[in-house]
Amino acid sequence: MMKKYFILILVTSVITALIVVFVTKDQGITTHHIKAAEEIIGIEFSPAERKMMLDALKRNHNAYHHLRTINIANQIPLSLLFNPLTPLNKPPAQDKKSFHPELNDVHLPENFEQLAFYPVSHLSQLIKQRKITSTQLTRLYLKRLKTYGPQLKCVITLTEERAMEQAKRADKEISSGIYKGPLHGIPWGAKDLLSTKGIKTTWGAMPYKDQVFDQDATVVQKCEQAGAVLVAKLSMGALAMGDVWFKGKTRNPWNPEQGSSGSSAGSAAATAAGLVGFSIGTETLGSIISPCTRCGVTGLRPTYGRVSRYGAMALSWSMDKIGPICRTVQDCALVFNAIYGPDGKDLSVHHYPFNWEPDTDLKHLRIGYLKKEFQKEYENKDNDSNSLQTLKNMGVQLIPFELPDLPIQSMRFILISEAAAAFDQLTRSGQDELLVRQSKWAWPNSFRQARFIPAVEYIQANRLRQILMREMADKMKKIDVYIAPTSSGNNLLLTNLTGHPAVVIPNGFNKQGTPTSITLVGSLFEEGNLLRIAKALQDSFDFQNKHPDLSKLD
Repeated sequence: MMKKYFILILVTSVITALIVVFVTKDQGITTHHIKAAEEIIGIEFSPAERKMMLDALKRNHNAYHHLRTINIANQIPLSLLFNPLTPLNKPPAQDKKSFHPELNDVHLPENFEQLAFYPVSHLSQLIKQRKITSTQLTRLYLKRLKTYGPQLKCVITLTEERAMEQAKRADKEISSGIYKGPLHGIPWGAKDLLSTKGIKTTWGAMPYKDQVFDQDATVVQKCEQAGAVLVAKLSMGALAMGDVWFKGKTRNPWNPEQGSSGSSAGSAAATAAGLVGFSIGTETLGSIISPCTRCGVTGLRPTYGRVSRYGAMALSWSMDKIGPICRTVQDCALVFNAIYGPDGKDLSVHHYPFNWEPDTDLKHLRIGYLKKEFQKEYENKDNDSNSLQTLKNMGVQLIPFELPDLPIQSMRFILISEAAAAFDQLTRSGQDELLVRQSKWAWPNSFRQARFIPAVEYIQANRLRQILMREMADKMKKIDVYIAPTSSGNNLLLTNLTGHPAVVIPNGFNKQGTPTSITLVGSLFEEGNLLRIAKALQDSFDFQNKHPDLSKLD
């Protein structure tokens, strides 16, 4: 009897559960769902308000499904364009001719292999004076890429056939008297989120490892127009995060046990290891500055809206920036001069001159420093203090400077929201499970949690961003450039949100023997002043002339 009773209860429970599931499924969204969502977004409505919302929420729910039937490619931008300028900004108006001094005393080294570490400014003179050919230099870098690239895991695709064609063309042009400028004949590497016609562009991620586009990115086109020779597509953290890609972790040439940081992991590692003459990286939140610091090379993150992103993987339409990674500040200026400016395709790009005068007297420039940040106790403080003292020894009067006092870190989800939209299809298809990194802070989980960021909060964060931009513009009226510890997280996020340009240069080594760096930040569209000060500081150092011992690689 008792057994029959329990069976009756079990059957009744199952039937009840099925009825509840059927009714709930039939009802779709209920007020219970709304109440649960309120907990996630940190807001509370009354029962009557929840009931009133139901029809509109169901309508929105249907709209989402209709929108998802359209496959929106990653390269389709927002219809809203971010502009870093505010009414308080005055971008450069005078178009001064860029000046690049001749280096007549550049000689060939006794060991031809040493050319691999020469800066572009020196290599270009050797090529121009026909002391070496582009073909010779290209073969040197290809050999090194084949030898050290697999050990550093910094190369995704060698572009040997294209490189040799471009090198031979460059030699033919130069021998016939056609010299295009300092990048003519110089081998370089592209971060593998820049599309290259007929060559794989993998974005460092397993779901896209066989992806091929039918056009070159604008930056690739501009480098080719300047006569540069593309030798490799370089590794990047999957979908522009970190240094882990689908075939492993890119290694730091100075310490092979350590990753090279990211996401421009391969660009920084290959430049530091002498596998390319220069490289191109991108930054959304530290992806040029961080790997350049780790690998001991120089990087320029230009003003947002300086370099076209056409043909580049989109992560955050309002924060992505493309810039050069080189051995010296002078090289960054040479490369930037070739790639900046509108192309008619990326409509966020502004037309302002690049006023580069490397011999400008520093006394004409106002240089600030983040006084409170430098007063804190932190790793590598001694190297940073030495950098400040070096500027003072040049006669520079450093001006104390403070960043706007706003909740900077609370605006970080702007990036996450846009990134989740850029890879919406990846998340909904379940292919995000193919990415190597699957931790709490890796992209797959970030894309998923971003679905619960309210559109209203995203817009409000961008309105606060406008306040930040205006406060920053007002503060920058008093200075031209300021210097900051690279480790300052608030400065890094803030200036990526406001779109300000930055240069990172090596300024020493830590106790473990790996490079450290210092960061300089300039006014919007004033890369000339920024690079001028960075060059003066770098020229007083010798760290840019030190190179890793690759014999440690295995």
